This record gives sequence, C-alpha cells and structure tokens, in this order.
Amino acid sequence: MSISTDWVPSLWRETFEELLDEDNELDYGDQWNLNFSYVQTADVTQEERKRGWKIYCHSGFGSFECASCHKVWSSARVSLLFRYRLRRDRGSVIMRPFGQACLSCQDNDFHRPGFTTEEVEDVLCRLFAKIRKNCYRVEDDNNCGDSSPKTKRFTKPHEADFCEACQQGICCQPDETDAEIN
Repeated sequence: MSISTDWVPSLWRETFEELLDEDNELDYGDQWNLNFSYVQTADVTQEERKRGWKIYCHSGFGSFECASCHKVWSSARVSLLFRYRLRRDRGSVIMRPFGQACLSCQDNDFHRPGFTTEEVEDVLCRLFAKIRKNCYRVEDDNNCGDSSPKTKRFTKPHEADFCEACQQGICCQPDETDAEIN
C-alpha cells in the first residue's frame, strides 16, 4: 500500500465510477457524478435544503507534503466535506478536501492531502451508505467492503491552528469519524 502525498482528483473520480459500475453501490437506475469544489462550506441554505442538498463530513487518513520545505507528514484527521443530492434521476456529489499547513514553515499555506486507494474506497463506501440512507431510504446492508467503524489510534494531538477545516469551523469532531451536518 503506497501512500501518496499528492492530491489526485482522478483517483477519487475513477474509484467513484468503479464502485458505481462494478459494485452497484447506487444501483437504483439513477446517474451519479462526482465533482470538486475547493471553496464549499458546510452551510446549506433553506433554499438548498428545499432542493435536496445534504452535507456529510468524514475524517480520514491522508498524507501531506509541504511545497516549500518538502516535509512529509500523515494525519488521521483529514476532513473531507461532501455535499450531495438526488434530483429526479440525477445524483450529484460535490467534494471538498481540507488541507493542512506545515508545522515547520508555519506559513499558513494549506496543502491538499494525498490518499491511498484503500482509503478512497473506504470513504466513498461510507458516503454511498449515507446516500442510500438519505436519498433512497435504504438502511445500510454492508454491501461495500467492511463498513464497520474502524478504530483509529491518534498518536499525536490534532493541531487545530494548522488545519484548514478547523479554521473554517468544519473539522470533524476528534472522537468521530463521520458526521452529518444539519
């Protein structure tokens, strides 16, 4: 399992498509797509709620590399924000990965995370479970991998001052791996 420190949107998009096609994760006859927004927030207006938008926040394991000093670090608290909805026969997911700043440089430049293929699959399977529950009213029947909660061992304190999600008040809670934001 190689750990990438580069943000690779194509890994997310291709895994999303593979899970849809091969594993029939959202096989309800609807078309789903995944896009990215690097500015979206967890705020959902009343009008957006009426149009079906929901928010899901996940805290996953990722790695970073500082563009200035090339320091590499890993974090078990990489926040990912998903906005999703199903409207008629079209489903949309908009994802935002939150970055972290380098502790050595302390320059407030947030670097986007890199992920293993396994972590991407796990995160997307959890997202699909939320979509099945909230868009199709289907309780999770554990179709995709082992969706049992993983016990994460945090060996270092979370550096809120260097976390982009914390700076924006979105960071997933330290003792939760998933959160639905209402």
